[in-house]
Amino acid sequence: MINFGEKLKQLRFEKGVTQKQVAEYLEIAPNSVQSLEYGKIRPSYENLIKLCQYFNVSADYLLGLSDDPTRH
Repeated sequence: MINFGEKLKQLRFEKGVTQKQVAEYLEIAPNSVQSLEYGKIRPSYENLIKLCQYFNVSADYLLGLSDDPTRH
């Protein structure tokens, strides 16, 4: 299964948004999004929820626990 960072990067590319845009949405520094994608840090619960809403996917999908993005 794909890990969280790889899944985040994949979703970001699919949606056509930059790390800066995701960072602005989460109200964090752009280099923090890069750190999330490289697996250097993990998202807070609040930011995990925001990412799921932003990309319209389930937490299981974003965390790599499911291949179904709509499974809620």
